[in-house]
Amino acid sequence: MRLTPAELHARATQLQALLSPCRLCPRACRVDRRTGQRGACHLGPLLRVFCTNLHFGEEPPITGSQGSGTVFFTGCHLHCVFCQNFAFSHLGNGVDMSPETLAARMLELQRRGAHNINWVTPTAQVALAVEALAIARERGLSIPLVYNCSGYESVEVLRLLDGVVDVYLPDAKYASSQPAARLSGAPDYPQVNQAAIREMWRQVGPLQLDAQGIAQRGLLVRHLVLPHGLAETHLVLRMLWHECGPNLAVSLMHQYFPAHRAKAYPEIARRISWDEYEAALHALDHYGFSIAYIQEWEDDEDEAC
Repeated sequence: MRLTPAELHARATQLQALLSPCRLCPRACRVDRRTGQRGACHLGPLLRVFCTNLHFGEEPPITGSQGSGTVFFTGCHLHCVFCQNFAFSHLGNGVDMSPETLAARMLELQRRGAHNINWVTPTAQVALAVEALAIARERGLSIPLVYNCSGYESVEVLRLLDGVVDVYLPDAKYASSQPAARLSGAPDYPQVNQAAIREMWRQVGPLQLDAQGIAQRGLLVRHLVLPHGLAETHLVLRMLWHECGPNLAVSLMHQYFPAHRAKAYPEIARRISWDEYEAALHALDHYGFSIAYIQEWEDDEDEAC
């Protein structure tokens, strides 16, 4: 059940307590962010946002016909060398703003027809983001909240988001520690991700759509296929089946390209091939999730040769 604005303010206070020492993400840097100390996310005590706008590049139940009201937060606690959003996730581009300003931005997105408010990489800034949400709900924000994250999440924090988040949109990136360590600096990613998805599923369950096919509640998990099978797609899908069963919604993506520092890593210095994506599709078929989203393949995408 969705929390009231008063309950949201209380949750924001509980989350803000985790800033000093900081343990908002699984890295638990334990720096005092309230005094300006910076940990793995390189963020201080203020909200920092790259941009807010209607976005049309998400899955159909998120984007719909009118777009998703996206808030791109600056910074990220997961250090993916192939990050496609590195300009703000790693380079720190963005502007500081108050919770009141962010609340106004979210209300403006609703006025522009957004189907939802879509927080992208909110983890390290979730305390003040929830405060902004409380203010926006007080002022009439009514559309669902989408929590769009890397899947590297603290269960302690997720429990404080129970009743805050309507739709979870996490990644499930890796099945093994070695690629997670080399490519994202997080050897514990598989275990942390599994526990996080288990908690998200407990909170919101299967994806629920309205009459227009727009997500109102539930869990939709994304998986990005990597070159050379580094993500071990079949094992990731097996984990998702084990934790959530056939009613989970899954999005299988082939949009990988060697962004950010990926060219320095020979094993991921190219796009994936059709054969690699086809193998991932076969794995998806094997598990038979009731809702699955795939991306169309274009011939010029095959650069493996």
